[in-house]
Amino acid sequence: MLTSAEGLDCTPGFQQKVFHIDQPAEFIKDQAILNLTFSDCKGNDKLRYEVSSPYFKVNNDGSLVALRNITAVGKTLFVHARTPHAEDMAELVIVGGKDIQGSLQDIFKFARTSPVPRQKRSIVVSPILIPENQRQPFPRDVGKVVDSDRPEGSKFRLTGKGVDQEPKGIFRINENTGSVSVTRTLDRETIATYQLFVETTDVNGKTLEGPVPLEVIVIDQNDNRPIFREGPYIGHVMEGSPTGTTVMRMTAFDADDPATDNALLRYNIRQQTPDKPSPNMFYIDPEKGDIVTVVSPALLDRETLENPKYELIIEAQDMAGLDVGLTGTATATIMIDDKNDHSPKFTKKEFQATVEEGAVGVIVNLTVEDKDDPTTGAWRAAYTIINGNPGQSFEIHTNPQTNEGMLSVVKPLDYEISAFHTLLIKVENEDPLVPDVSYGPSSTATVHITVLDVNEGPVFYPDPMMVTKRENISVGSVLLTVNATDPDSLQHQTIRYSVYKDPAGWLNINPINGTVDTRAVLDRESPFVHNSVYTALFLAIDSGNPPATGTGTLLITLEDVNDNAPFIYPTVAEVCDDAKNLSVVILGASDKDLHPNTDPFKFEIHKQAVPDKVWKISKINNTHALVSLFQNLNKANYHLPIMVTDSGKPPMTNITDLRVQVCSCKNSKVDCNAAGDLHFSVTSVLLLSLFSLACKLA
Repeated sequence: MLTSAEGLDCTPGFQQKVFHIDQPAEFIKDQAILNLTFSDCKGNDKLRYEVSSPYFKVNNDGSLVALRNITAVGKTLFVHARTPHAEDMAELVIVGGKDIQGSLQDIFKFARTSPVPRQKRSIVVSPILIPENQRQPFPRDVGKVVDSDRPEGSKFRLTGKGVDQEPKGIFRINENTGSVSVTRTLDRETIATYQLFVETTDVNGKTLEGPVPLEVIVIDQNDNRPIFREGPYIGHVMEGSPTGTTVMRMTAFDADDPATDNALLRYNIRQQTPDKPSPNMFYIDPEKGDIVTVVSPALLDRETLENPKYELIIEAQDMAGLDVGLTGTATATIMIDDKNDHSPKFTKKEFQATVEEGAVGVIVNLTVEDKDDPTTGAWRAAYTIINGNPGQSFEIHTNPQTNEGMLSVVKPLDYEISAFHTLLIKVENEDPLVPDVSYGPSSTATVHITVLDVNEGPVFYPDPMMVTKRENISVGSVLLTVNATDPDSLQHQTIRYSVYKDPAGWLNINPINGTVDTRAVLDRESPFVHNSVYTALFLAIDSGNPPATGTGTLLITLEDVNDNAPFIYPTVAEVCDDAKNLSVVILGASDKDLHPNTDPFKFEIHKQAVPDKVWKISKINNTHALVSLFQNLNKANYHLPIMVTDSGKPPMTNITDLRVQVCSCKNSKVDCNAAGDLHFSVTSVLLLSLFSLACKLA
């Protein structure tokens, strides 16, 4: 931890980036060439140096020495310094050097897809390495371009992404000295490399040499924490699973350079909740992130665990897990899933139930215990009646909330047939048991059911009762004697009868013996009769306390009698006084009776009034006839008596006046106002004369 003011202003890295060394006749082994100063601002713990030439090394104190006597080393050396907190690059320019020894890319593993061919040129550039996240001050020099043959007055020019292309202004070059500087902090996770170009120009800006590529490599720093991006993380493992069973995989992401330890992650379990029965129920593979069980199958028992859900705090740490690495955490939830390793057991061997005869519905709830997970088929019960239900009077279903067996009566029971029932019921789970578990005697139970006697109402037999009678039979005629019996055969009760529903009021019933007779004439054509059937209801009441009632239905089929005369329709007709077609009207006839007491009908004009036969009626078919004129008549209203007779035996006849209006029909206008006198038939004249004579005699 920094405590001095100087430490607070510290900038990690080399304090000098570029060194110039005159090429001596020979570099002497172990003789200090120069001293490098590097600081990570945190004490330089675990400081390491790497040199691009295999002939040199840097000691811990920063002194550069040769490993043996050397006469030629090349034009440039690079020194890379690194601690867990910072790293930086320094360039050593050998003035007078001829050959390049070693490769910066080999030292730092920067892959290329193909080698870059070298061309003989006067502009000499070397890759520039800049650590990301450098602090102020800016701009700061990061490298230099050398042109040994540069003409007098020529200038250096730098182009490319980061200079004159977006993001612009990051790099610039001293046009006179070739010194390259960076103007602000770089972020490797945004841009890892910059491809720049250097050229020399004359005073007019014309290119003299170049452009020569210049690669700027941003050195990664450990500035990104590992993050878990795919949560929530939920895993499942079956109880009793073998030690080493894989539960799930946890992987984190680190945005730092994957080719460095900055993104090399290691995983560990920081915390397990709950910590019973063992604080180390699980293990995580530090490299892969696989979480596996490490306890014995016996301890991984869902029914004995304090909680079948575990929460693990998983930590991912970069720098290969070193203490200096950055960390990120996530929560892994692990569910211990149930398997059907416990059979359901009845809470008692025998259950009692009572039910009234004739009743239906649930009569008893059977309770069971099961130690398995209540949310699974390993807990849910399925009940079966295996004995004592030959008539299928009982059914049993599972209550989904309580897991109880609801035993129901679905067909009413009869106390007089059996007052007691005994059922044997078994219970199983929806899911099959594991192989080493079986259903035992406690998975069956006996239910004893007592049927309570109830005063049942008498029952008519047969029901409905049916009888066939001719309509119009005389009042007091006996139709039948009803019969009702009491199901309560052990109680020896008496029965009385009464009329319950008699819509037309036609019937009586003897309350003692049940004889039914008529109190009025039965009429098949009554509106209370439907399809020739009359329906009445009777009651049978026993002598119980309280009394019980039974209802019986009587269906009386009424045979038809010819007791209805036919009638005609229509009863009014119109005809023009000058009609060329002398047809007046087509009459139809109808009869309320049934065949053969209806058609064919006979149509006649009753006592025709006009001697010369003005009117004529002609049969069309069994139910219709045509009324016509022999000649045109004057405008007037005429009453014509029409007689119609049915085919019954004996037949019935009806006479109906047909009112015929003779109208004036001119210019498409029909005038039926009674301008003329009313013309009567002979019958009407005779009746009027008789009425007048009676008045005179009085």
